[in-house]
Amino acid sequence: MARGGIYVETSIAAAIDLLWSATQNPAEHVRWDVRFTHIVPTGAARGGATAFTYERRVPFHSVRGTGVSIGERHHADGTRTSALRFHTDDRLSPIASGGGYWRYIPDGNRTVFITGYDYTPGWGVLDAVVRPLLGWATAWSFDRLRIWLETGVPPERWPLWSVLWWWRSDRPRAARCRRTPAGGSRRSDHLAGAPESLAALPDPGSAR
Repeated sequence: MARGGIYVETSIAAAIDLLWSATQNPAEHVRWDVRFTHIVPTGAARGGATAFTYERRVPFHSVRGTGVSIGERHHADGTRTSALRFHTDDRLSPIASGGGYWRYIPDGNRTVFITGYDYTPGWGVLDAVVRPLLGWATAWSFDRLRIWLETGVPPERWPLWSVLWWWRSDRPRAARCRRTPAGGSRRSDHLAGAPESLAALPDPGSAR
């Protein structure tokens, strides 16, 4: 995997239970996350994890892959975490395999929502272009999620091309999210703070 990975952080005026539901339910997840078109659970995996398939539909092609994830809702400090690993054999995918986590931190009447992830590039040197775009897409999706939970405006109201609606100040904007942790940089190891459950997840590509 490349050094650093991708980090995105936002603060949402919503209860942690509401955020958990909107992110852990696959049908809800794909509504706000532009990186996925479909996520389908396929059964139990080792260690209490859940196996799933995913799809990202783009013009003239659909990238499909497999993954495993596990959520932990009962940390002593009130935080929650979710970890996942994913893999695809599709040579047209810009991501070959990778892993990451979500962290949910209660903050008064808000919840801080953080992700850190990294991956093995599928397009070699072209990852120098792909990686910043994926970071942007993650941050844009996080702000799309924030708007949904704070205002009730459904994510579908903001298609990807709404980035061109410059006259709409209420549109999702990646710039509203932090792209580096406090005291860190974009080149920091963004998996250093991952929950232990990430390392324990089976490799979804090993069984293929």
